[in-house]
Amino acid sequence: MRSLLIKDTTRQERERIVAESIGNIEGACDGCSPGLIEMYQDYIEGRMELREVNMAFNARYTSGAEGPGRGGCDYAR
Repeated sequence: MRSLLIKDTTRQERERIVAESIGNIEGACDGCSPGLIEMYQDYIEGRMELREVNMAFNARYTSGAEGPGRGGCDYAR
């Protein structure tokens, strides 16, 4: 597998990597694809690595106060 790091890719290669990862952006019917591409624009432009973009995205939606509770789970015993 080739490196996906900014230092090892050109802008055009990063655009292709994002487009291939997201899939057929032209045929998307739910309208979310443009938002996904925008999310990865910092990677395409060479400002943030893929890992950093994904971590920033996840950090916005991860919180101890949000999400389903853990009630009824015997795992904690």
